[in-house]
Amino acid sequence: MHKRVMDPAAPDSAPEDLIIAVEQLVRYVRRSATAGGLSTAASSALARLGREGPQRLTELARAEGVSQPNMTQLITRLERAGLVRRTADHSDGRGVLVAATPTGLDVFRQRRAERAEALQDLVAHLTEAEQAAVTIALPALARAVQDGPERPAPS
Repeated sequence: MHKRVMDPAAPDSAPEDLIIAVEQLVRYVRRSATAGGLSTAASSALARLGREGPQRLTELARAEGVSQPNMTQLITRLERAGLVRRTADHSDGRGVLVAATPTGLDVFRQRRAERAEALQDLVAHLTEAEQAAVTIALPALARAVQDGPERPAPS
């Protein structure tokens, strides 16, 4: 396997180098979270419910970029595992809300702690200057994602 080394003197390669670094970081952090034995899709949906609270299944599917039938299957599996529950939407009697259960919230918190520890261990191997850069850059990128234009969901 060929390893690419980021070359700050080559501006044409900067966007590609950055996306490769982000992809490697995401894979590394995702692999570090093992609590609950969840798939990436299940972990992502549970994390969204843990962060944002109960949601309608259609909203959750849209936010996660999956079809409603796929989200329904995923929620059914999470429900059987005791990690989420469906409740009536009191603002719309026909609607159903999906919420993380206390067990689901525990799994969400454990997985987040595992990922945080993995990232902390990784950053600890950097120089002080690199640690400072990461401490500034990652929150700035997260803010740009949060404040930036909404990307359309893949069709």
